[in-house]
Amino acid sequence: MEAPIKGLSTQEVMERKARGESGDKPGSITKTKGQILKENIFTLFNFLNFVIAALLFAVGAYSNMAFIVIIVINIVIGIAQELKAKKLVDELSVLNRPKAKVLRDDQLFVVEMEDIVKDDVMVLESGHQICNDGIVLDGMAEVNESLLTGESDAVLKTTGSELYSGSFVVSGKCYAKVTHVGNENYAVKLTEEAKKAKQISSELLGSMKRVTRFTSFLIVPLGILLFLEAIILRHVLPAGAVISSAAALLGMLPKGLVLLIAVSLATGVIRLAKMKILVQNIYSLETLAHVDVLCLDKTGTITDGRMKVREVLSLTDRPNQKLSSLIQSYLAASDDNNATFQALQEHFGKNPVYHPVYKIPFSSLRKWGSVSFESGTVLVGAAEKLIKNLPESVEQQIAQGYRAVAIGFYNGVWQNDKELPDGIEPLCAVILADHIRKNAAKTLEYFRKEGVDVKIISGDHVKTVSMIARKTGLKSWENAVDLSAFGEDADYDSLCQKYTVFARVTPKQKQLLVQAMKRGGHQVAMTGDGVNDLLALREADCSIAIAEGSDASRQISQIVLLDSDFANLPQVVLEGRKVIHNVTRTAGVFFIKTIYSLLLSCFCLLLNMPFPFIPIQITLVDAFIEAYPSFLTIFESDTRRIRGSFLRTALENAAPFALTITAGIIFISLTVPFDTRQRQTVMYLLLILVSMLSVIKSCIPFTKLRAFICVTMVLGAFGALWVLPRLFEVSALTAAMGSYLLAAFVVLAFLLVLLFQIKRSIEKRRTQDSVKKR
Repeated sequence: MEAPIKGLSTQEVMERKARGESGDKPGSITKTKGQILKENIFTLFNFLNFVIAALLFAVGAYSNMAFIVIIVINIVIGIAQELKAKKLVDELSVLNRPKAKVLRDDQLFVVEMEDIVKDDVMVLESGHQICNDGIVLDGMAEVNESLLTGESDAVLKTTGSELYSGSFVVSGKCYAKVTHVGNENYAVKLTEEAKKAKQISSELLGSMKRVTRFTSFLIVPLGILLFLEAIILRHVLPAGAVISSAAALLGMLPKGLVLLIAVSLATGVIRLAKMKILVQNIYSLETLAHVDVLCLDKTGTITDGRMKVREVLSLTDRPNQKLSSLIQSYLAASDDNNATFQALQEHFGKNPVYHPVYKIPFSSLRKWGSVSFESGTVLVGAAEKLIKNLPESVEQQIAQGYRAVAIGFYNGVWQNDKELPDGIEPLCAVILADHIRKNAAKTLEYFRKEGVDVKIISGDHVKTVSMIARKTGLKSWENAVDLSAFGEDADYDSLCQKYTVFARVTPKQKQLLVQAMKRGGHQVAMTGDGVNDLLALREADCSIAIAEGSDASRQISQIVLLDSDFANLPQVVLEGRKVIHNVTRTAGVFFIKTIYSLLLSCFCLLLNMPFPFIPIQITLVDAFIEAYPSFLTIFESDTRRIRGSFLRTALENAAPFALTITAGIIFISLTVPFDTRQRQTVMYLLLILVSMLSVIKSCIPFTKLRAFICVTMVLGAFGALWVLPRLFEVSALTAAMGSYLLAAFVVLAFLLVLLFQIKRSIEKRRTQDSVKKR
């Protein structure tokens, strides 16, 4: 810089803060406490339950209001778990929050975003977020404005150019004066702006919304019809009509399932937070459950991002002193700061022997950068870019998995950043060694065993990337392709099926590869650490950033590995599987009651019969057979690959039990020669036995915890009936009732086996049809 930029003084900064010309504190990435309270209390399920409780209270059926205790406990547990998750995530997000470099009093300071004031001078380098609008005072940088414009091509910014918040520096370095702060910025709240680029879809949330809409659509008219039928046709007193109708309606509401989903997701977030893994959206944890393809960026993910010069191969007759002066002058003038240039600086050092007259920053798209001096231009880039015919000595190093960076010289000033000049004189090839992260091979093998297909995508030479893949034990490492020979119109669908390792990939090609994998029916996770990964990270179903990487990649990703430990990636992917498997397994139990309550309500309406159970009896089923086993097993670790959709799987698992219960209740209500109280007791005991069978089946294979749950469930439910028969309105079991109950249970067990045989046949046929379609 010809005229040094000093920036604001401390006094000027204080004056601007006093005038309110400073930034706002970034908002939390989690829900507010108010939102958590609102979303757990003011739900449609809770509303319907409290309406039913109010009706029971109005008619004096106080004992049948016990279910409301479970609802309140559900609300308290849900709020407590979400607040705990919020606390941990907020603490981690502070570590992840980007900071800004500013010049003040002729010194460089690193400050929080909210401490930036108007007219501050920001120092922007590759990978930095632009969090305030500004004007470039000096320097040159390429900026990605895709979050604002949708265009992925980098835009060159020079002195006088405008910068907009919501964009990222791809390469180069510049000094910019802040023109807007706070709400005046072009993109307010950068973190939220980045998140808007990709909406997270939740199958669990969507499924529960469909269940809520369906049950809500039926529950009001069915409740009214059941009540009116009891009053008008059976001449039942209002109190009895309300109690009978309320039991039917309570059975249709899978009350604990919404809480179970929220608690399961929050529990997963808490587990990951303790491992220094930041989940920036709770539902992205669910997305991880379905991932079957993991795309890894080599540098910074498989390797630790630190590079070391292994050897320098001279390719010129120039004296070593002259060569060193050119390289040191380039490094002194260059604003590039990635791992490659850090390694070059460590080896060669920086010394401004020659005065720069023009600079083209290095970019991952071009694969080269240059600095022009009065005597000529020094170029640094990928070896095959700058050298048409690579010497055998360089080829051998690349074949062994090392990275080769070429340094060349052009006799003249070069200012065209679109293409390389002709007549480049190769000066030397610098051989760089990547350091593979500890446990990388073990991690990749773990993914392979778990059915996750791993793809490596890198901007390096194909031989370098494939050899790194080989060293880490990646299967099919030899299936590698150099994408520099392909344009954007290439058949990426075919390439994704054929190859495992992709080299010389541009940022746009990374995005196209992820899109192709998604078109192939895959759920794709992408890891990255640099701005060249941004497009692919935004496109992936689940984006995972390494904390040591750029501000941009961390802020746009759903998951951030704050300790940059690659070995934690399996846990990140598999944590989501735990949540989905546990919720799906237990959801089947919850839906049993919903299905049979709906079917029995229709049956009772058609035959003008009262609903066979009362609310307090339904509450016992809720507590001991649904809630108790479900919430103890959500901490289990089931990491199998997810197959099928959540709602269909849960309903298919519930249907045989629900149909069996419905058939048994209808048969007993029409045929059993007992009085009303005894008949209802037999039906209720049969309901409990079959419902318990569903829990026992869901616990297979047994563990010590599952066996304990099943035993205590049986003892708890029947113990409550034995101690409080009057509360649950059951009569003593006679020999005749016992014999009838046993016979009915055996018949229903055979029916259950038959229904599961039919279910398996349907699943087998569905699988065969799916294979034929492929």
